[in-house]
Amino acid sequence: MDTNEIHVQFALCLDNTDYEASLELGKLYRVVADEQADKHGYLRVIDESGDDYAYQTERFHLLTLPETVEQTLLLAMA
Repeated sequence: MDTNEIHVQFALCLDNTDYEASLELGKLYRVVADEQADKHGYLRVIDESGDDYAYQTERFHLLTLPETVEQTLLLAMA
């Protein structure tokens, strides 16, 4: 992996209850690293508003994707 590239984590939304305007069920979201959110059981993602917000971790399934897939998703989200 090129040292200039950053590993990006994605998560699949499994539960958008009470957040239907912010999260789409079955959609992939880019994860933003946030140690404080992690400590409290939250996952920070870039939601439908285009901003990053913390949601309960159990609403998502973290995915490990091949680098080429990550890069394609990043390009598509730009």
